[in-house]
Amino acid sequence: MTEPSAPIRRQEQEPAGEEVQELAPNLYRLQLPISMPGLGHVNCYAMDDERGLTLVDPGLPGEASWKVLVERLGQLDARVEHVHTVVVTHSHPDHFGGVHQLCDESGATVLTHADFRSAYGNDDPGGPASQLADLVEEPLADAEPSVDEAIEAFREGMRRATPWGTVREPPPIAEMKTWGEGGLGARAFSVPRPDRTLEDADEVVLGGRTWIAVHTPGHTHDHLCLYDPADGLFLSGDHVLPTITPHIGGVSELEDPLAMFMDSLDRMEEFAAVSLVLPAHGHPFTDLVGRADDIRRHHGERLDVIREAGSELGRATVDAFMQRLFSERSWGYMAASETYAHLEHLRLTGGADRSDEGGVSSFLIS
Repeated sequence: MTEPSAPIRRQEQEPAGEEVQELAPNLYRLQLPISMPGLGHVNCYAMDDERGLTLVDPGLPGEASWKVLVERLGQLDARVEHVHTVVVTHSHPDHFGGVHQLCDESGATVLTHADFRSAYGNDDPGGPASQLADLVEEPLADAEPSVDEAIEAFREGMRRATPWGTVREPPPIAEMKTWGEGGLGARAFSVPRPDRTLEDADEVVLGGRTWIAVHTPGHTHDHLCLYDPADGLFLSGDHVLPTITPHIGGVSELEDPLAMFMDSLDRMEEFAAVSLVLPAHGHPFTDLVGRADDIRRHHGERLDVIREAGSELGRATVDAFMQRLFSERSWGYMAASETYAHLEHLRLTGGADRSDEGGVSSFLIS
């Protein structure tokens, strides 16, 4: 996620709270712990009906998140085996990571958008995750040294050239091992396969409510929001967050992810009747259209910063523009990826020229 320019504590950075909140009849907010750039928790929403529970975005893989999820369900006098459906808003691990273990223990049905898949190919048959799964069944934290070599080979498969000519480094091997705790093994790295998918405007009944699917590509190609017009509820995932702007990365199946994201933000005008927004991070809030406008304005300002930097830098690399767009504490892959997405948007709309020399891209702002 994009960090603010000043070191202000944002809602999305708060650690996971222990309270389970009932936000509407039979709809609850459960906060699960995560530690990712700019984030301290993920909201997992639980919906109760006569069959049991639907969960939305069950957090990261690994024992730490799983233990908290089980505790939060206990506060609802529920158990894992009561979960019959899991909704995943998009293909990022802090949203789908808990799905494998939930399905193992409850047999839950997985529901996603029809385009749901990893942008990095980790769910491809024969890809890095499936190859590692063939080599190891036990939890990765208990793996033998020979399996460490297999994990390192998997990391090497994750290490790949970026579209702008640098190399993305995978997470440390010790961190990757913790994701495979709880018996998941290599499956912790693979995107789950949905049992049911939705297209834009499809209807689905969850928790006794009829929800309308809203496809909102931009943050990811497969991002799914859900709208309940009867009670004015909107599950926004990472599309619209209360106090930070979602990361718009340059590694995407979308040709121009920023343009798609802006279009998806414009669509929020269609949902002016929403009375409560349920984001994947941060607290529920009420003004969906206003917040979408704020985020759109923010990205317009980022484009202006790039234009101003371009007048001083001339033709320059993505990293050079990144250092103008982000504070030093944020420099790294995610900041470079978002910078690249903005530069490519300018190029595709006639505002920049791109050249590639020695495998490294540079941009000249018109």
